[in-house]
Amino acid sequence: MDGRRSDTKERIRAVAMELFSERGYEKTSLREIAERLGVTKAALYYHFRTKEDIVVSLSDDLRRGIDDIVTWAEQAPPGHERAEQILRRYSALLHSLGRDMVRFWHENQPAFRDLGFGAGLRYQFRVLADLMTGSDAAALDIYHARQALLAISWSLSMMGDLDLTDDQMHTAATDIAVDILARITWPSAGKRVATES
Repeated sequence: MDGRRSDTKERIRAVAMELFSERGYEKTSLREIAERLGVTKAALYYHFRTKEDIVVSLSDDLRRGIDDIVTWAEQAPPGHERAEQILRRYSALLHSLGRDMVRFWHENQPAFRDLGFGAGLRYQFRVLADLMTGSDAAALDIYHARQALLAISWSLSMMGDLDLTDDQMHTAATDIAVDILARITWPSAGKRVATES
């Protein structure tokens, strides 16, 4: 029984993301979500009372995933390997959440702000970049770390019109992010030296 409830919740979330991406968050109603699913509004209410509840559940998945990356990174030795692993784990997280969800976050920023999620996600994003570079990093290194993370998230939201599978975009975005990472300088023998670019 719990498995069926979980499957239904996932279907609701997936259909809601499709509609939010197609029509926008504000223009999508619970009735439309129920119709696309082929269920009554009452059946939908059993799992989610409001559109906000659906977005909260999706945002919680992203936050928990980033928290897991942060927890792992805090235990790993700083340097290039940790930074690359943070990128790869972040890429895998967004890939697992799906293109529609990432596109929704980028295209519905006002709704995210109104629901109070934007500030928390921006903070987590900065924490990841700081863990990639270290606390004493130069501003340009932090900039490159943030750009590497953005290369992953923007590719999922902005490249949906290309004839590429999600897997192809995931791989290409990760490769590009790792290339950006090569621009960060790393401590060596007590001094920061530039890697080849």
